Amino acid sequence: MTARVFISLGSNIEPERYLKAALSELSYHFGELTLSSVYDSEAVGFDGSNFLNMVVAVDTSLSIAEVVALFKRIERANGRQVGAKKFAPRTLDLDLLLYDDVVTQVPVELPRAEITKNAFVLWPMAEIAPELVHPLSERSYQSLWDDYDKSSQQLCPVPFTWTPS
Repeated sequence: MTARVFISLGSNIEPERYLKAALSELSYHFGELTLSSVYDSEAVGFDGSNFLNMVVAVDTSLSIAEVVALFKRIERANGRQVGAKKFAPRTLDLDLLLYDDVVTQVPVELPRAEITKNAFVLWPMAEIAPELVHPLSERSYQSLWDDYDKSSQQLCPVPFTWTPS
């Protein structure tokens, strides 16, 4: 059985380099990727340099726990410090947003709460899955984005090119 998985990618330390490295790793492990645009956004929760963020969709037969463990390995392989502060600069942040329409708290919160709270997650979700329905609000991502207070977080699409190897 395969699940459709949505992943948030973010970096504010050499962000283009680390996003490309993450995409190559994700492509290696999952095959075809559906990519949103890349967005420049201010750091949320701390003062720091801007982030580059995007959302990627993949299909996988891995379990939720296996997906999360893989993301942790990819983060560590790309310089993410184990036990680093949550609100701090980082080379790479990979977060599982959705695993089909599963709603759970264990091993991680799904759907991830930041989907509806952060423009840098919601806008790319609306871009690559506009008609998909959020499993808790029962609203499409496009509808959620249409109603989002866009003045609350500054977000700007930026040019970004990645070629699968």
